[in-house]
Amino acid sequence: MAGEKGKVLLAYSGGLDTSCILAWLIEEGYEVMAYIADVGQEEDFEAAREKALKVGASKVFVEDLKEEFVKELIFPAIQANAIYESVYLLGTSLARPVIARKQIEIAAREGCQFVSHGCTGKGNDQVRFELAYYALKPDIQVIAPWRLPVFFERFAGRKDLLAFAAEKGIPVFQTAAKPWSTDENLFHISYEAGILEDPNVTPPKDMWKLTVDPEDAPNTPERITITFDKGIPVKVINHNDGTEVTEPVALFTYLNTVARRNGIGRIDIVESRFIGVKSRGCYETPGGTILRNAHKDLEGLTLDGQMRALRDTNITAPYSKALYNGLYFSPECEFLNQSIAFSQRNVTGDVKVKLYKGNTVIEGRIARGDGAKL
Repeated sequence: MAGEKGKVLLAYSGGLDTSCILAWLIEEGYEVMAYIADVGQEEDFEAAREKALKVGASKVFVEDLKEEFVKELIFPAIQANAIYESVYLLGTSLARPVIARKQIEIAAREGCQFVSHGCTGKGNDQVRFELAYYALKPDIQVIAPWRLPVFFERFAGRKDLLAFAAEKGIPVFQTAAKPWSTDENLFHISYEAGILEDPNVTPPKDMWKLTVDPEDAPNTPERITITFDKGIPVKVINHNDGTEVTEPVALFTYLNTVARRNGIGRIDIVESRFIGVKSRGCYETPGGTILRNAHKDLEGLTLDGQMRALRDTNITAPYSKALYNGLYFSPECEFLNQSIAFSQRNVTGDVKVKLYKGNTVIEGRIARGDGAKL
């Protein structure tokens, strides 16, 4: 009987994997509710809702988390100059706390004994989600199908998932297969696996989604001014067309737009995962790259040198590692967040930035408030 084993809230994307997980959990005897988090990814959320209901979800929750993502994770990361292994701006890691927090909130409200996700057993995300789940609700039970032999032995590959989808009447929208996987949110997009597992393979030009090739960017520079208040971006003015933006989500979205057309924010790296393996990742972080560079420049004018050095070593580095490893809800991360806010008391002012063919060039800065006294 459906639901005899209890209620599960599944983090659902609408893709093949989580749709099959949803149907499999129902087959196993659970009542399954689907949870879809909008963190700024390009997705048809209504289509995903309808698909979850068609597969058998008893309820579907579509949650717009963009504002809290920007205000509570992205902007503090900019304040901290958060970066992992000197190059990765933590785009995937930053989204996980807001997604997990809302999932636990809904699970508690709906009386779910279980939460579930579609993360593989080889990646960092399983750790990030589950550490957040247990920090927020220690008695929650987690079902991670890709770590369960009963699941991964049955579904050894995409063909098995497609066959199961056909058996269960799960709609599968066939698209041209891409030889890599992606994860997208408002801050960035990642490309991993497939052909990218060979660290010497050059990514094809048509892989990059969020930015134009710097070689194809306009030949005319675009100039903007970013205003920071205590390290938080509060206004962007575009001097080419007069655009002015202040609302947090709109501001960040706009920076993504201007960075995209100027080819800013691409990296191709090999990183050390929390679980102990090396992983090649290609990332686009357009607006975040502009903000990081502008913020660091303003700190040079407004922060005491010794304080800045101390912050970089003892706050920024452990904070970045904590975010990467999924420890956002830990006591140490709470302490680091408070320390970061304290360090930003004087980081107020304007930074003039030229955007040109993949580059952010600082053309001037002015301190305001207490920062101007240094």
